[in-house]
Amino acid sequence: MKTVVTYRAKAECPTHARTEIPVRDLIVVIDEPLERGGTNWGPSPTEAAMTALIACTNVIGHKCAKKLGVDLGSTRIDANCKFDRRGVLLEEEIDVPFPEISLTVNCDTPASQADLARVGVETAKYCAIAKLFEAAGTDLTVNWVKTNT
Repeated sequence: MKTVVTYRAKAECPTHARTEIPVRDLIVVIDEPLERGGTNWGPSPTEAAMTALIACTNVIGHKCAKKLGVDLGSTRIDANCKFDRRGVLLEEEIDVPFPEISLTVNCDTPASQADLARVGVETAKYCAIAKLFEAAGTDLTVNWVKTNT
């Protein structure tokens, strides 16, 4: 298996607000809401970035849990994201558009809180989207919480 691959995409841009990107056998639609001139067919680019972080935390978290032998049980991720809109509003260039993001990974699990903490440490090492945000200067906090059982 190759360790470095090249992704390619050729997007169609049917409007100023909507972008349609073929990925595998899917079409990913990134769009603006109606109030910003979009058709609301998908998340905005900044919403897509935040949701990618949530999804990557879920996927990599479950991979790490499996490797560690930890049953995460039922999982829910809550996100709180600060977004400095001055850049997208063309008011001024912003070096860190997402200055702070906090995720809480709630696990209804038989695993201990210590096991969840280990999963969190491992996930932080491998989540590609988290790495992107942190490299960009985002203060990213991810809390793994045992909720029941």
